[in-house]
Order: sequence, then C-alpha cells, then structure tokens
Amino acid sequence: MERLPPMDLMRSEKMTLVQLIIPAESAHRAVTYLGQLGLLQFRDERLKIAMLMHFTVEMNLVMANGASLLNAEKSPFQRTFVNQVKRCAEMSRKLRFFKDQISKAGVVSSGPTMQPDIYLEDLEIQLAEHEHGLTETNSNSEKLQQSYKELLEFKIVMQKACAILFSNHGHAVSEERELENMNSKGDYVETPFIFQQETSTEPANQSSLRFISGIICKSKVLSFERILFRATRGNMLFNHEPAGDKLTDPISNEMIEKEVFVVFFSGERSRTKILKICEAFGAHTYPVPEDISKQRQIINEVSSRLADIEATLDAGNRHRNKALASVGDHLEKWMDMVRREKAVYDTLNMLNFDLTKKCLVGEGWCPISAQAQIHEALQRATLDSNSQVGIIFHSLDALESPPTYFRTNNFTSPYQEIVDAYGVARYQEANPAVYTCITFPFLFAVMFGDWGHGICLLLGSLVLIACEKKLSAQRLGSFMEMLFGGRYVLLLMSLFSIYCGLIYNEFFCVPFHIFGASAYKCRDNTCSDAHTAGLIKYRDPYPFGVDPSWRGSRSELAFLNSLKMKMSILLGVVHMNLGIILSYFNACFFNNSIDIRYQFVPQMIFLNSLFGYLSLLIVVKWCTGSQADLYHVMIYMFLSPFENLGENQLFWGQGVLQVFLLLFALIAVPWMLFPKPFLLKKLHDERFQGQAYGKLNTTEMDPEVEPDSARQHHEEFNFSEVFVHQMIHAIDLAHSELSTVFYEKVLLLAWGYDNLIIRLIGLLVFSFATASILLMMESLSAFLHALRLHWVEFQNKFYHGDGYKFKPFSFASLTDDE
Repeated sequence: MERLPPMDLMRSEKMTLVQLIIPAESAHRAVTYLGQLGLLQFRDERLKIAMLMHFTVEMNLVMANGASLLNAEKSPFQRTFVNQVKRCAEMSRKLRFFKDQISKAGVVSSGPTMQPDIYLEDLEIQLAEHEHGLTETNSNSEKLQQSYKELLEFKIVMQKACAILFSNHGHAVSEERELENMNSKGDYVETPFIFQQETSTEPANQSSLRFISGIICKSKVLSFERILFRATRGNMLFNHEPAGDKLTDPISNEMIEKEVFVVFFSGERSRTKILKICEAFGAHTYPVPEDISKQRQIINEVSSRLADIEATLDAGNRHRNKALASVGDHLEKWMDMVRREKAVYDTLNMLNFDLTKKCLVGEGWCPISAQAQIHEALQRATLDSNSQVGIIFHSLDALESPPTYFRTNNFTSPYQEIVDAYGVARYQEANPAVYTCITFPFLFAVMFGDWGHGICLLLGSLVLIACEKKLSAQRLGSFMEMLFGGRYVLLLMSLFSIYCGLIYNEFFCVPFHIFGASAYKCRDNTCSDAHTAGLIKYRDPYPFGVDPSWRGSRSELAFLNSLKMKMSILLGVVHMNLGIILSYFNACFFNNSIDIRYQFVPQMIFLNSLFGYLSLLIVVKWCTGSQADLYHVMIYMFLSPFENLGENQLFWGQGVLQVFLLLFALIAVPWMLFPKPFLLKKLHDERFQGQAYGKLNTTEMDPEVEPDSARQHHEEFNFSEVFVHQMIHAIDLAHSELSTVFYEKVLLLAWGYDNLIIRLIGLLVFSFATASILLMMESLSAFLHALRLHWVEFQNKFYHGDGYKFKPFSFASLTDDE
C-alpha cells in the first residue's frame, strides 16, 4: 500500500497501451502473476477490426506498416488453449455437481484442511474418480429406493386386499345361510349373488370369478370406479380402502394419499379392459393369492426384503456422505483453483501464439504508475519458470481512447458507482464523484431534514459499519447488499440530516428550545390568542436555526415556505454554477478553446444574468429586511424592463442593472446555439481533407466528440432547470407535513385519552408510520430526487460520461459463475 500513488479522484489514472512478448514456457506463470497483481487489462484483438473501422486513415497506416491483427481471423473454437478451457469448464461442472450433492445430503464440512498443492491434471483425475463413484452410488441408491417403494406398496396392497377378501368372504357366508333359510321356507332364488359365486366350491364358478388388486391415487378413485363400471357394463364389484399415511409414488416420487382397491369380475375380456384402465389411471396392480397361508408367507418375505433394502440404503448413504464430506473439505479450494485456471487460459486465448518464435504476443492497458510492478511480476515469472528468454514489456502508441480507472476505497466507491450509473467518465475528464461525496448527502438532507429521523438513520448506518467484516463475508439479499454497499453514504446522509434538522428545528416534527429562549412572546399573559393573533418580537433572533415559536403560529406556513423556497434557489444556482465551472476546467485540460468561448462563457452569462441576479435579490432582501415582491421584480424584468420599480427597488441602480442583465441573457442564447456546431463542422471537413490533421488527444480534433458537442450546442439553455430545485423545497415540505400529521393526528390524539392501552396503540402506530413511511418511503423519495439533481442539473453541464471502465485481469474480481 505504501508504494501506491496517492488517490486522485479528480482525474482518472493516466493509462498506457503496452505489449507483452512472452515465451511459451513462462506464459502460464506470467499470466497467473498478473492475475494476482490485478493491474493489467488484456485486449482481445478479435475486436480490433470493428474498432478500426471508425478510423479509416489510421487503419490504412497500420495495414501499410504490415501490422497484424492478433487473433482477428480466429473464432473462439480455434484458439490455442481452447482444449484447456473446455477441461476447466468440465471440472467446474463436476465441482458444482459435488456442491449440489453436498447441499442436498445436508453434509456439514469440517472446514478446509491442510493439503499439499495439487496439479490440475491430478485434480482432474481425482474429480473424475469421485464423480464416477458418486454417480454409481446414486444410481444404485435410486434403484434400491425404487424397489423399496414398490415393495412397500405391495405389502400394503397385500394387507388391505386380504382384509377386503376376508370381509367379503364372511359376508358371502352369511348370505349363503340366509338363502338356505329362505329355501327351507319354500322360497327359491334363481340367480346366485356374486359373492356366492366367489365362495362356491364348484370348480366352474371358481374359474369364472376372478379379481384384480392394486393401489391408486385417492383423488382418482371415483373416476376410476365410474369408468370400470361403464367398461364392464356393471359386471364387476369395486371395493377400496385407504392405504393409511401418504406414500411416495415410485414413478413421480411425490408424497400422495393412495387407496387400495380390489375389483371382482368375470371373463377374460373384462380382465383385459380393467388392466388397460388401471394403466391409463396410473394404478399399480399387484398379484394377491387367494390362499391365506400363501398371503402370510408373501407378506413375511416382502417384510424381510424391505428390511434388507433399508439396511443396504443406510450403508450406502453412510458411504456416500463420507465421500461427500471428504470432497467438501477441499471443495472451496478446488473451485477457486479451477476458477483461476480457467481465467488464466481464457486470458491466454486473447494472446496471439507465434509458432515460429514459440512465444505469445499480447496487448493491454495498464496505469502508468503500475508499470514497475508489472515489470517486476514478469521478471519473477521468468525466474520461477526457469526460462532462458525474458519477457519483453514495452509501451505502444494508442489510436483509441484508453479506459477510465479511479482508485477508490470503501468510502468513495459508492459515490463513484452513483456517477457511473449515469455513465463512465471519459478518459481524464473531471470526475463528479469528488463533489458528489458532499453535495449528494447534503441535498438529500435538505429535503429530509429532521434530526430525530436523522438519528434513526445514523444508528442504522453505525450498525452496518460496526458489522462490516461480518457482513462482507456473507451472501446478502439485493436490498441488504445495496444498504451495506452504501453504508458510508447513509452515514453522511444521516449526519447532514441531523444538521439540517437542527436548522429547521424539527425532532419528529416537534420544535425544541435547544439554543435558548425564543425571540417572541405572547400578546397577553394568558397566551390564549398566540396561535391566531400572532406573536411579538421582544429580543434578539434565535441564535441557531428556526425559532420554535413559528411552529403552530398563524404565519408558520408562509414563513417556512418563503425560507425553504429561497434557500432551494440559492443551492440550485450554486450547484449549476459549479457544474459550468467544471466544464471550463475540462476545456482547459483538453486544450479546447471552442468550448471555453462558445459554451462556458455564454452559459455563465445566461445563468447568472437571470438566476444569479435572483439569488442576489434574495440575499439583499434577507440582509435589509425589505418587503419587496421578488416575483413582481422578475416577471416585469421581462415584460416591462424600463418600468419604475417603486417600492420593489432594493438598491440604487437596480433598474439599469436589470436592463443590462436582460440584454446579456438575450445575447448569450444565440452565442450558445450557433457558432460551435459550424466551427466543428469546418474542422471535421478540414481534417478528412488532409488540411488540418491534428493530434488525436485533443477534444477539438476527436471525431467521437464532435457529434456529442454539436448535440450539446443545439440545445438551448433550459430555463426550467433552476425551478427543478424547487423539488428540494417541495419534498422537504411534504416530509415536514407528513411528520406533523402523524404527530398531531396519531400520537397527540392517542395521548389525549386517559387509557394506557389506547396510548400504547397510538405509540405503536406512530412508530410504524415513522419507520415505514417517513424513514423508508420519504428517504427513498429524497434519495431519488437528489440523484436526479446530480445527474440532470449538475453532471449535464460538463460530464460526457461516454468512457469505459478499466477492467483488469484480476483473480480478486472473479465470481462463482466464472
């Protein structure tokens, strides 16, 4: 860390295009060391043709010099190390398979164990052996579980079917005795019942009446019985009983309720129909003998086989869990190793392999300040690989714009992400994140200002910061990850909210006499009309913030509305002036005199001739205590610029100044709109005619800048932008009014009852409304409006945001998906 240059957020790091010529024997180690360093972004030369199509002249020069495009003619499947990438991808698939199996089995790893370093080839063999063993174990386990489920169903069918047959047999015997009694009385029954056919001892009846037993899903029983009745034309008898607890279906592996059925029928055609219907309904049929002794024998055999399968499954699961535990002890290390190796070979595929010289040639971007570190890492790779030839590392002249790289830390990175969400900064242009670190939380606090709510946000941010190490090592949800990433933004937002809340003198919308007594008193001793007839000022103003006596007074809304509206205008004008001033520094940095003359100067004149003048009037009115109507002054500045101001005049010479400022504003509009697009068009034509072929690093000669610049100068200065800052005032008023409603209509109303339960309910409702609406919804609203003020009103004045990020090859940035 001591060797790193000081962090500079104002301008991105100076970058250089470098070329590496690496001997084949040290290529893998060199790329590995560069991945550990994480300061070099390799460039895939497949994309170089598309990039050079925009620079026709430069491409012709390159082709004339005989420069070859690295890997441009090769598809991804023709690269040198594609087989190694495929092997790493296959190993990654196996490791993900092991991870899923460990998660499903619920195996808890004992933690990473010390293991000597293993080569990739040995790891590949080990993973193949582990996968083969685990796959075979799973296959055997699935077959055994399938057999177990079928045998369990068979056992249940045997038990329930035997009970059904036994009950039907007893019923048939009683029917037979009844028939004998009826025959003794002289009655005669011509056709016997079906149960009599079943229990008859005659061979012909036994051969004609049969039954089929099985098990079916409970939800299908009624439809199943109805279809059977229709198919056999009623020549069947259907009995069913619940199977008991839910069973696992052998086919679908789902836990469902089932019922055991026995269908009595006669004839081979009926048997065929019933079996087809059973198959259509997904019913499983099992043979059940009629002999009771055979039934008991089969039940005993099935029970014995179930016990054996259970013992085998238990032993198999123990062996499987033991194997998974041994893999789980090294899983994270192996996954990291494979992930790194795959990244290394992916990077090597971006290099061009020279068969004649047996070396790899690559190009990439790196910070100029990191060249020494990269050179040191390459030298170490040469020594460790025992190569006889060193690695050549030198800089090249670049045609395209370099990537943008800012060194950030935990505090500055969320602000940089807010800016990058609008667009990545162009190389070396002014970075808005430097000012966003302060202006963003401050503008949020201006809208959110309440030091009670600010304390709540402060406590939340302090908890996130205190648990930083613990939370950074965990997988968080999307919302919690956003909060944790912006913990320092939340910290500053809460501190500024407390500060603005003290200025507004609002603690959950309740004012307090924190800095002394009020400057106002009641008109009489009883103060009965203090909230209707107004107050009398009797001493110096309240030392800090808004006097608490304004709260609830007759002129509260008019006073606070005027204060916050004017304060919002002042902040908005300062914010936009800062953006325009930064455009001047950008133009100076890129030696762009056109932007200074035809963008910066007219914009400053236009903004300050109108809204800068309005800000001056606000300050003068505050200092002098004048009763002038600023709305009247600004409106009639356009409608009747030569009219006498009368009582609205704040200082001598104001009328003459207004006329000059109005003239300056009118002149600034065409000054902004017309000259620059024509000048850029002229420079563009001269350049491609060969008359003014200038440097590529100046903005005036950059073809990528010209369309954007022309677009900017066809846009008239937006009059409504300053009024957008009234959103600050509007959001703050909404926050204050909501706080007042919850305080007066919920908390005070509940406190008016002499009942503890009602007071507790009121307190709970007030707390819930404060947490859910004011702290969450209102803070989100203020956050989004602060975001808009920065993106549209501030960054739009100077920030192009058309660059691309510096993404170095780094093992630290690899994710689990890579």
